[in-house]
Amino acid sequence: MSNEPMTHQEKIERMYRHTDALGISRGTVAPPAWRLMWKLGLEVPPPLFAPFLPMALAMGGFFAVGWGLLMWLGFWARQGMPLAGMFVSALAAGVLFGLIMAGIYRHLARKHGLPAWAEYRGTP
Repeated sequence: MSNEPMTHQEKIERMYRHTDALGISRGTVAPPAWRLMWKLGLEVPPPLFAPFLPMALAMGGFFAVGWGLLMWLGFWARQGMPLAGMFVSALAAGVLFGLIMAGIYRHLARKHGLPAWAEYRGTP
């Protein structure tokens, strides 16, 4: 393996090969929001390689916004739910989802012995 640093895209490709060999699905390794961020040029670490708190915040934030919008469009607008109630409900759902998902990702990372993204070199 070369001593030259890998680009973010090279690390992503190596990670896909590595996690495929471990039997981890690509949907778990790279959720849609992460694939979108990578296509937009953001070099964020994949969920399996991110620390707990940033992962909880990212997952919870995406979920809170998406779920909140869907609930507003589907139910809350017609029910006349107050804005504060909508905000608190979406925030609570986001916090719960973020904590659960970050816990799942940290468990998978420990189970497979995956390091932090900065130290990741993949498999040759």
